[in-house]
Order: sequence, then C-alpha cells, then structure tokens
Amino acid sequence: MSQPPQPPNEPPKGGFGPPQDPSYGYPPAQPPQPPQQPPQGQPGYGYPQAPPPPPPLPPGTPPPPPGYGYPAQPGPQDFPTQPYGTGPGPQQGQGQPGPYGQQPYGAYPPPPARFPGGAPGGGRSKQRLTVIVSAVVVLALAIGGGVWFATKDDGGKDGKSLAKSDEKGDRDKDGKDGGGGAKPETVDGKLLFGKEQERVPDLVTTKGLWATDKYVVKSDVYKLVGYGLSGGRKWEVPLDGEICWASQRTTADGKTAVLFKNARPTPEKKYPSCDQVAAIDLNAGKKLWQHTAKLGDEDIRFDEVTVGGGTVAAGGTSGGAAWSLDGGKELWKPKSGDSCKDAGYGGGDKLVAVRRCGAYNRPSLEVQTLNPATGAVKSAFRVPSGISWAHIASTDPLVVGLDAAGSAGNGVSDFMAVDDSAKAGRLRSKISTQGGVYTPKCDATNVEGCVKLAVSKDTLYLPTKEHTSGKSTVSGEVNEVVGFDLASGRSKGKAEGTPGSLLLPLSMGEDGHVIAYQLPTYQSGGSVVRIDPATYGKDVLLRNPAATHEAENALSPDYQEGLYAQGRLFLGNHYADKPRSSHSGKTYTLLIFGGS
Repeated sequence: MSQPPQPPNEPPKGGFGPPQDPSYGYPPAQPPQPPQQPPQGQPGYGYPQAPPPPPPLPPGTPPPPPGYGYPAQPGPQDFPTQPYGTGPGPQQGQGQPGPYGQQPYGAYPPPPARFPGGAPGGGRSKQRLTVIVSAVVVLALAIGGGVWFATKDDGGKDGKSLAKSDEKGDRDKDGKDGGGGAKPETVDGKLLFGKEQERVPDLVTTKGLWATDKYVVKSDVYKLVGYGLSGGRKWEVPLDGEICWASQRTTADGKTAVLFKNARPTPEKKYPSCDQVAAIDLNAGKKLWQHTAKLGDEDIRFDEVTVGGGTVAAGGTSGGAAWSLDGGKELWKPKSGDSCKDAGYGGGDKLVAVRRCGAYNRPSLEVQTLNPATGAVKSAFRVPSGISWAHIASTDPLVVGLDAAGSAGNGVSDFMAVDDSAKAGRLRSKISTQGGVYTPKCDATNVEGCVKLAVSKDTLYLPTKEHTSGKSTVSGEVNEVVGFDLASGRSKGKAEGTPGSLLLPLSMGEDGHVIAYQLPTYQSGGSVVRIDPATYGKDVLLRNPAATHEAENALSPDYQEGLYAQGRLFLGNHYADKPRSSHSGKTYTLLIFGGS
C-alpha cells in the first residue's frame, strides 16, 4: 500500500485525555476550565454534567475556540441527576430533573468484595462440583484439515455434568437501532456443558471464542475445537503452535481467521514466531488455507488478524498483509524500506487500517478505510499528534479509540466517531472515558480487541465503574451502562445494574437491543439481559443458577471471554496454565449455560 496524500482537515490540537471539568462526555462550549467544587444540584455519577462557566473576557475579545473534538455549541443538558451526597432535587424554579434522574448518592460503608476467587485466570472454585460420567463413543474422521467427533448419549455434556442436581453482528440486519417489541420470556438456565482445561507444563494462550447457528468454537491448546451448542465435541482443527490472536469477526456464513505460531516451543527454540495466518470455516470444521507473508527471505511476524469485507488482514510492527478470504490469494504485503506501516486492521463489513509513520515512540497515525480487495484508501482520518496507539472499536459506523492521558489502565481514554463517507474523514464527536469513570477495555497496543462495550448505528454503550448506590436500603456497589450519541457525543440514557454485581455490555442483538451480562454474586448466578435502546429498560433473557456461580465467575467476561448466541451463554478462558498447588477446584476452558 502506498502512503496517500494527507487530508486537508488537520484538526486542532488538545482536547484528549481526562477532562479538567465534570463534563462526562458532553462537548463544552469553551475550553476545559480548572476543576471547581460542584455546586449542589449538579448531575451525578455516570452522566455528563454542564461545564462550568468560563471567566469573563475583556471587552472586544473574541471567545476562544472549542477544544479539539468538541462541537462548538452544545445544547442543553439531557439527563440531570444529583451528585454524591446531595439532598433533594431542585426546588420549583430551579429546573426539574430529566427522565433518568437518580436518588442522590449518600454516604455508605464500602461493601465486601463482589466475589471471592483471586486473580484472573481459569477456575477459582473452592468446592468440587458433582461429576456424572456417561458413555461416550468417539469416532475421529479426518476432513479438510480437521478432526470430527461423534458422541452418543452425551446429553450435550460431553460426558460430564458440572452442575449440582438442583440445577456478530454489531447491529440488526437493516443497520437500524431497534427496541420495543414483545417482552421476552426469562429462561431459567443451567450449566449444560463444561470442558476442563488440559494439563500443560506452562502458560499457553487459548484466546478465541465464536458461535454460529451450528457450533460454538473455542481456541484450545494448539488447536481449535468445535462443540454442539449444548455441548459435545464435534470437530477439531490442529494448529502448528500456540494461538497469538483470534479475530473477533465472523462472516455471515461462519468464517473467521486466526494467527498462530509456526511451531511448539522446544529447548532449542523457546519462542516461535507468530507468522502463520489461517482462514477457518467454523460451520465445516476445517482450515480453508494457511499462509505466511515474506519480506525478503523472512516470514513476517504479525500481532493480530481480522476479517473485513471478504479479506483476511494481519498487521503489526512490521506492517500489514492481506489475503482473499475465499481462496487465500495474497492481496498486499509490506515493502522493504517503507517508512509507514499498517499496525493492524479493524474488520466487519468494512476493512479499516491504522497506519503508523515515523518514529516508533513518536508516530503519526492515520485511520484509513480501505477497499478490501485492493488496499486502496477510500477515506483517511488523521489522528491528533501525540497519540501513539489507536484502536478500532467499530468499522461501520467508524468508532476509533485513543490511548491518551487518563486511560486508567484500560487502554482507551477517548473514543472518536468518524464520518468516513468522503476522501477526507470528518470527526463527528468525541466521547471521553473520564479517566476511568467509564470502563471499556482495549488491548494496549493492538488495533482490534476492544471489549466491554457495544456499538450500534448511532450509539456507543459503555459501562461505568462501580460506586455506592446512595440508597440506605441497598447493599453493595452498583454500575450502569450508558449510551452515547455518536453524532453529538452526548449521553442518551442509562440502564442500571444490580447492586453487588457488575453489568457489562457484550454485543448488539439482531433486534437492535444491547446484550449485556450481569455478573454472579455470592448468592446467585449471573444473567444475560437485553437493554432497550429507546427506554433503557432491561429484560432478563437467561438467569443462571446459584449452584454453579463459582465456576461461572472464574470465566467472567470482566477478564475472560463471553458471548451470547442461540439462546446460550458461552464463557471461555484466555489461557491454559499449569496446575497450582493452592487451587483445589476445577479449571475450565469452556462453559455453556442455557435452558433445558
């Protein structure tokens, strides 16, 4: 790919990172002012607040321009609430709270930890779950680079029951936000299947979890394994080495891509290279093709891979390469001496590159919407200077995450909605994570991999951090999922979680609702809920039992993998590790929850 001419819309500098006023995502009319003590009656946690008034200007002085990324004239505040510890709402004549007003946050003693179990990593269970072994007949068939398995009388449990006895798409099909409709029936779920982690001598990456209308597929130790939607191993695709990256994107007909190492580690070669790219047909249970890209005589090492617009694209510090999904034809690769490199790509219906030029520690970044068949640049948006890492949260609509000051360790401090309909991309809005008030997670240096968020045609949904509810009758901390308008950057509404638990957005449902996950607590299992984008009301789709809450919590999407599809909740681990002497319970690679 050649470096395109720079677009003429060089944005002004500044405006990123944690704001110096309590604007919570609202575009201020003036540049940020120093922090002020919030007066009584200002908005509370999780909602944008009106910026403080600027100091008076001398006569004849023109007003200063707005900071970068903010529309010039914000409108009125949409959803006023009350801050921590404030009293009753405003009196008559002072303005009334909006439709999403909250009770004030009062003084409240800190609750106990939400759930015991230690650091992230598979399996924290302290109690042994009942294991019921049933007969399993396994027939291995070599088909297209995969191994298929036939099971008999497994009841969808692959021979094991872990429960006690009491127990892709970003938007809907027409691209519009949905909502409304009949209230769904809540399914009382149970643990249908659990796959125990393989024993390994050392840490092995197993990131990767997909679901089609036929199978749920999990990356495992040096392989991909397909299971029935209620359990039971169906096929296996062996890999040369450890998984390095698994695309979050799956095509409508069930195809995706993975990046893996060229060999297993040996005493002579402890660190094989991540240079193998393969396209996988998840419904057929086979590898479609496997390729590398060469720069001179050397295979190029990549950091990540995705699928977008019918193209498989891999990127990293050495640059990017691409192949056609169908057939594996090489479309482009890095050129020797190229001063600009594709650090990675965002996939989906479109293919978007983050292109880095200049010094590694002080690069200039450009977000490029590509023709996926040729790599030609259709639209380019220049990232403000001083930003070293950019992430693609969504390609359609285009939402870019930036790691400026104030990411609070989550890899993203700000999101930009970008209009890429013209040759020069145009900033639509900027949404700040407010230095950790909102808690999505993006991989520190990779382009894709943002989780704990959802993006629809016109809204970005983010979770807030946990905080006291301010209600004396409610025990435990609570958080919300807040929707932000991509056109203005303003908040639109919020869905409140359950006290003592964390509410996380997972994805967009086909009907336009947000699919979210409520983590388990001490006394209850987790649940899958849908959030109406119009009212922000919640409906419980799947309620898991208390009997398996420890195993469920060990694979929590807060730090592992989770997706909801075909009426099932699928939870998977990121790593397989050697057994720990301090851990007496079971460690799982995959759990499936659903109805009978």
